[in-house]
Amino acid sequence: MDGMMEQDEAERRESVRMIRESAAGLVPRHGDFARVRALRYADPGYDTAIWQAMGEQGWIGLRVPEAHGGIGLGMAEACALAEELGQALAPEPLVAGALSARLLAAAGDDSLLPALLQGRSLVLTAWQEAPDSLEAPGTPGAPRLFLPQAAGAETLLVPVAEGGALALYAVPAAGQALHLQRTQDGGNLGTLVPDLAGARRLHGDVGAALAVALEEAALVTAASLLGLMERAFAMTLDYLRTRQQFGKPLGSFQALQHRAADLRIQIALSRASVEGAARGLDAGAAPDRASAAVSRAKARAAEAAMLITREAVQMHGAIGYTDEHDIGLFLRKAMVLANAYGSAALHRNRFLEKADPLAA
Repeated sequence: MDGMMEQDEAERRESVRMIRESAAGLVPRHGDFARVRALRYADPGYDTAIWQAMGEQGWIGLRVPEAHGGIGLGMAEACALAEELGQALAPEPLVAGALSARLLAAAGDDSLLPALLQGRSLVLTAWQEAPDSLEAPGTPGAPRLFLPQAAGAETLLVPVAEGGALALYAVPAAGQALHLQRTQDGGNLGTLVPDLAGARRLHGDVGAALAVALEEAALVTAASLLGLMERAFAMTLDYLRTRQQFGKPLGSFQALQHRAADLRIQIALSRASVEGAARGLDAGAAPDRASAAVSRAKARAAEAAMLITREAVQMHGAIGYTDEHDIGLFLRKAMVLANAYGSAALHRNRFLEKADPLAA
């Protein structure tokens, strides 16, 4: 039994390593940010060629079962991928696209899912009706909020409460009342007032599938924040080693060393929380325990990312506050991701509700 467990763990580590390598080949973590800057404040806000390449790599369907055209990997791999993309500040809406892929697979769809998995289209799920929420009431006719990179969506999935269940409808984005707003990082968010006249009903009840998909989206977003804070911290350390003041590197000053040590601890705690939650979901943890672990990871990652990116800007001095310096891109992205799929406050409250006080 121990030998089998060790083999499973070795295979899991190898799978995670391969995912990281594939990500590094497409969006290098140590590359520059010319691509990211070129896509800011322009529609659709991401690179459609990179989106298609992500589909070809299998990333959009990473959590979709093989029977539905995905590759059926676990949350450990999904979080490793998100961490790498967070390092590169990739603007492509992979989390939202993967959520839609999970729903389409659960609905048994064979019309929209293949093109989404191949990155030839973007399908977004209009589930959110209130700010700072992780619930999908499906209120008929209610505006749906915060659709990421909605300027590029071709199809919108709309969950609607019907007879005690949550039905799923598909509508073409063209012709829908979709209002776009710019985000701090230069992307866009859409608000949809759904018109289901002529919509196609895909399934009568996707409530359970959507709940699982939202849990996974929250955890993957935490992993994105982990990658983001790691890169911002590494860039700051490099700056402190090279920038001179009073004839000495800034990094030689004890006050800055203490601040850097505190930030390193926050990164380590965030990593432990994200990886622990991923292991729990992959091992089939009980729903409340899994939700508590996800909330702990998202709350910690959101708060740590905001702290670290703000400190990074401050440690860069005046140049850190200019838009021309790349360190500010990390703070802007953190401001967007910190509240996606639930803020730190929401997840702290949910952790208190779900956590077992007697659990080890």
